[in-house]
Amino acid sequence: MKAILIEEFGAVDQLKEKDMPMPTFKENQVLIEVYAFSINPVDWKRREGKVGGKLPMVLGGDVAGIVKEIGSEVKDLKPGDRVFANAARTYAEYTRARAEVTAKIPDNMSFEEAAAVPLVGQTAWEAVVEQGKIKDGDRVLIHAGAGGVGSTAIQIAKYFNAYIATTASKENAEFVKSIGASEHIDYKNEDFEEKLKDFDLVIDSIGGKTQEKSYSVLKPGGRLVSLVQEPDEEKLKEHGIEGVYFSMKPTGERLKKLAELMETNELIPIVSQTYPFTEEGVREAHKQSQSGHTRGKLVVKVK
Repeated sequence: MKAILIEEFGAVDQLKEKDMPMPTFKENQVLIEVYAFSINPVDWKRREGKVGGKLPMVLGGDVAGIVKEIGSEVKDLKPGDRVFANAARTYAEYTRARAEVTAKIPDNMSFEEAAAVPLVGQTAWEAVVEQGKIKDGDRVLIHAGAGGVGSTAIQIAKYFNAYIATTASKENAEFVKSIGASEHIDYKNEDFEEKLKDFDLVIDSIGGKTQEKSYSVLKPGGRLVSLVQEPDEEKLKEHGIEGVYFSMKPTGERLKKLAELMETNELIPIVSQTYPFTEEGVREAHKQSQSGHTRGKLVVKVK
């Protein structure tokens, strides 16, 4: 089968097309014929050697496709099912995934849309719902609202009837409002900490100075959820708020909940660009991801 992998850590020219053996799969796994996969920042961080791992390495973590074969313990899926999953080594024509983190794609979603969801969707749901403990009608600040996690988090917070403020560039003002933001802050020209106060929840995917300025936005008893670094305990005490840092671990129940929201159009995956499944296509997708100026997700179409 065709795969795109790295044999050395480094720049995008290390991404190379190779012929690989078909993946084997265990009793609790499914073999997926890949129709699309998405690009995540962790992919190019792995490519550069910042995360580690054994070489040669096929990158990737999100996949959408058709179940080709199932392991003997798999009960809820069958060959021919359209599925999306949290997997590994997805830059290939076939990959395997644990059945428990594989779910059926709603009929109203394409493979490209579904491939954009597993990692950012589960991260956003855990941040807003599980770690953020959002309640109906909360006031929520979501940083970097035009990105993959941010645009998904906005739609999830909207599902809970939240008042949503978000930071994004001026160019993305209409976009973030179109997916549910109540208020847009131009992070290049406006200070969000001066405009916002008495918020119940902040979702921080940036860290550093952005996190430092976020404490004062929350009301006493509010909650700061960080995807990038531990909140400062002293600052939390000073402001009378709670804070948590987490790293998402995928679950099947969460993926199925996201599928339900997709089916009712309460969650619409944002795919800003698609690329061909070629060396050059994947290299271009990595370059765009590294630019830090991507609206929603970047998807590679395999079939």
